[in-house]
Formats: sequence, structure tokens, C-alpha cells
Amino acid sequence: MHYKKGMVLKNDSLYRPLMCGNALNPEKASDNMTGDDSGDNISEKNSFYSELTGAYWVWKNTDHEVTGTCHYRRFYTVEPEPLFYKIKRFFYYPIGLAAKRYGLIYTDDVDFFSSKILNQEQLNGLLSRFDVILPQARKLRYSVEEHYRRYHDIRDLEILRSILEEKCPEYLPAFEAVLQGNRLYANNMFILKREQYQKFMPWWFGMMFEFERRIDLENYTGYQKRILGFIAERLLTVWFKKEQLNCKELQLIYFKKFKKE
Repeated sequence: MHYKKGMVLKNDSLYRPLMCGNALNPEKASDNMTGDDSGDNISEKNSFYSELTGAYWVWKNTDHEVTGTCHYRRFYTVEPEPLFYKIKRFFYYPIGLAAKRYGLIYTDDVDFFSSKILNQEQLNGLLSRFDVILPQARKLRYSVEEHYRRYHDIRDLEILRSILEEKCPEYLPAFEAVLQGNRLYANNMFILKREQYQKFMPWWFGMMFEFERRIDLENYTGYQKRILGFIAERLLTVWFKKEQLNCKELQLIYFKKFKKE
């Protein structure tokens, strides 16, 4: 998932770059990149849905045995974290970055880490043993509910609770457990086999579209404008909590910047 012009790190048989929100600026997608504004799409809602306009496009316009998403700067890896980065992580605690960077190898060394991005052989091996691949769940300083209260409008979660009560009350116990815990699957990233993917996506977007119907998007400005992206992370965490699939969590390589951009 991309949102601006820049370096395309991966474009091969496993990875396909997609420009999200391309309807808002069609010139953003380059010759080697598809825009999310063709076929069945919600590209024009990118300001509120962020990378989810790309996730929706993939769901509605492609069909694969396995479907996954990552970001142009965030990639899964199965490689062990280099010792130097483990030592750096030790110093995150005194400066308050331990929770924020949990599960991330935070780097600008593209040359060294690009070869450590998850490849097809590694993916096949994982999917022979697991149902789903997710990024390591973030460890928040507070509960998921308190974290949302501090950084967003807590009334959003009340709306979400009401929707669950009406539409799928069997998910309420998982919802409450997620809110009281401090683990969250961030970034709206996953890798799923077709059967589970086709169960997850209608539920996920059905919930998001119902949430959108019950709010006024114009009330969300600045950082909060990405409201559906924030809601999607909580919903994703709830779905996987409820479904109890055999899950493998992987670290992410987070490229701070690309030197060639």
C-alpha cells in the first residue's frame, strides 16, 4: 500500500504496489503501479479510510489463494533481529519508545534489510503451519480502551459497541476483552488464505460502513480524519480474537525513509 510517489521497494510475483486514494490525485500512480480507483472501489474516501481504500480494492477486484497487505515502508520479516538493533531496543525504555516501537525493526538501512523482507519460500513454509500471519501485536502503555480515550473520541467505541450488539452480538465478549487488554494489531496488515479472507473482509467492511453511516465524517479533522483506519485496527483485533485461528505474529521492518526518494 502506497499513498505518495516514491521508491517502490518490492514489485515481483509476491508483491504488487498499489496507490491508495488514487481517485483524489490520479497522477500519483506511476507506470509500474496500479491505482485503487478502478472497478469496484472507495478510493475517494481515502482521507478517512487511509490504506483501507487499497484493501477494499484488492478484495473486490482480485482473487488469490492467499491475500495479504503490507505498506511501502512496513514489511514482514522472519529473519532474527540483528544484535545492534536489539541493543538499541534496550534504550527505548528510558526515552518512552519501547511500546511505540514494539515489534518493529526501525531502520533507514534499505540496502541491508531489503533482502530480509518476507519472501515466497518463507511465506509458503509459514502457511503450511499457520492459518494467518499478523504483525506482532503492539503492547500499549494503557488498555486499548484507555488508549483510545486519550488519543481519539471515546464515543466512537460506544458506537462500535452498539453496532456489535445489533449486528453480531457473538463478537461482544471478544470486543470487551480487547478493550480491557493492552494488545492491538496495528497497521491493518494481515496475510490470509482464501477461505478465511472471504469470511473476514465482508465482516470487516460491513462493520466499517455501518460505523460510517452512524457518524458525521465532517466532525473528524486533522489526524482524527483517519477515523476509519483507527476503527479498522480495533475491529481486526476483535475478529482475530474471536476466531482463534492458528496465528503467526512476525516482526516488521519499518523503513524510516528511503534514501532514493
